[in-house]
Amino acid sequence: MTTENAGTANPSQVLPPPESRPRAAVHVVGPPRGAASRLLPPRPRRNPYRRRAVGVLVAADGLVALTVAVPAAAPSGGGPDPLALALFAVLLPLVLLPLNARGGLYRTALTASALDELPALLGRTATAWCAAAAVLAALHPGGALGWTTLPVVVAAHTLLACAARGAVHLGRRLVGRRRPRSALVVGTGPAGRRITTALQERSEYGMRPVGMVEPGETTGTGAGAGDEAVEGPAVPVPVLTRHEEIVRAVIQNAVRDAVFTRDPALDPETAALVPLFEDLDCTVWLVGEAARGAAASAAGAPRPREGDHLWGFACRRLATAPRRRPVELRCKRALDVAVAAVALVLAAPVLLACALAVRIADGPGVIFRQERIGLGGRPFTVLKFRTLRPRDEHESATRWNVADDRRMSTVGHLLRRTSLDELPQLWNVLRGDMSLVGPRPERPYFVQRFSGLHPGYAARHRMPAGITGLAQVHGLRGDTSIEDRARFDNHYIDTWSLWQDVRILLHTAGSLFRLGGS
Repeated sequence: MTTENAGTANPSQVLPPPESRPRAAVHVVGPPRGAASRLLPPRPRRNPYRRRAVGVLVAADGLVALTVAVPAAAPSGGGPDPLALALFAVLLPLVLLPLNARGGLYRTALTASALDELPALLGRTATAWCAAAAVLAALHPGGALGWTTLPVVVAAHTLLACAARGAVHLGRRLVGRRRPRSALVVGTGPAGRRITTALQERSEYGMRPVGMVEPGETTGTGAGAGDEAVEGPAVPVPVLTRHEEIVRAVIQNAVRDAVFTRDPALDPETAALVPLFEDLDCTVWLVGEAARGAAASAAGAPRPREGDHLWGFACRRLATAPRRRPVELRCKRALDVAVAAVALVLAAPVLLACALAVRIADGPGVIFRQERIGLGGRPFTVLKFRTLRPRDEHESATRWNVADDRRMSTVGHLLRRTSLDELPQLWNVLRGDMSLVGPRPERPYFVQRFSGLHPGYAARHRMPAGITGLAQVHGLRGDTSIEDRARFDNHYIDTWSLWQDVRILLHTAGSLFRLGGS
């Protein structure tokens, strides 16, 4: 197994258990199976709020377009022209809905107002109707809209769309007051406490804070950047400091919003939390002076909506990285299954020879099974050829490096040096526990330890664990920097493509005979 350097003076020794720390009063989700699941809970359900909000607005705009298309296709008061009606019914939604989406009219906002959206609606509605009228005039000159009819249709459409969207926003606010969404506030300084208090006292924002997050405490650095040493209002919510506590709180309380009071671009600990909340499918907000400063300085950042605020605090939604489309993930899985199946067939003689060598050299128990942490923090059992028989299960789970252990036989050294001991993991790939390419899985003990030491380590679980990866092909194997490996793994996830997987597999195939295992 490729291992990492834990930063200890003697990494080959059994590490002591991690220091106990006071934990916030957050309910722990029951593990799906095994002791390892106590560290990281299973993946949460997808956030239905954003999809539902966008779907209702899209449906309202489409229904208004179809409603206005009927009288517009019969300007003389008689029956509608079939060609004009069909053209308007098809072309208007095809032009108008993408224009609205590009203009941010379907982005989630805290205090969305139809009056604030009216100018944007007017311009996009006029563009869609001018395009539809031009196409109709080219195809059917007799049914073309007159110069006096077109402005009336545009004005009527805009007013109806504004009224429909106003009704949708009103309904969302009423639902938010009755059933507020759970939220976490990132930052325990004065700004964070004031914003938490505002959310508790003002129900119109539809959020109920269930905890506060102190990013600086995750790595023991104290308060984050931008917090002043002044007192703010006390809030009766738990303070979360570790990534595992944040994940548990999100799942236990069905958290849908994360409210940041610090600019992630200015604070590394805060920046490490953004991909974590994105993977948990939370809407990420930037509120307060951080939102005002970030909006003014960030090139290409979405401009805050006029009138959108949180009780006077500037507010904008952070643009999140695009999620992997299901078709892309299915292609990755198809590549895994195809390559792993072919590799297992071709490597069958090698697998048999390795199994016989291990049986002769080390006795019974050819396959070694161990608990590892994979996608979304879920545990699975990894398979390897046994190269060393540990004294007990504790040593197997907590000993960092066994490459120089004198108990290892010549066969074990050869299997590890050639990485042939990892061939049974092709079966893990076929089962769906792992992928061919991805972050290397680690034991629960070290996942807990490294997640506390390195803020970006827990974010590696956004992608299925892999036999090889970007860090491995850059030489980060064995006793190498965990911080570097986490950085490479997160870069791979953020820039993932199917071709990148193919390139990494080709690099790995070229290095099989360089004896670079550990």
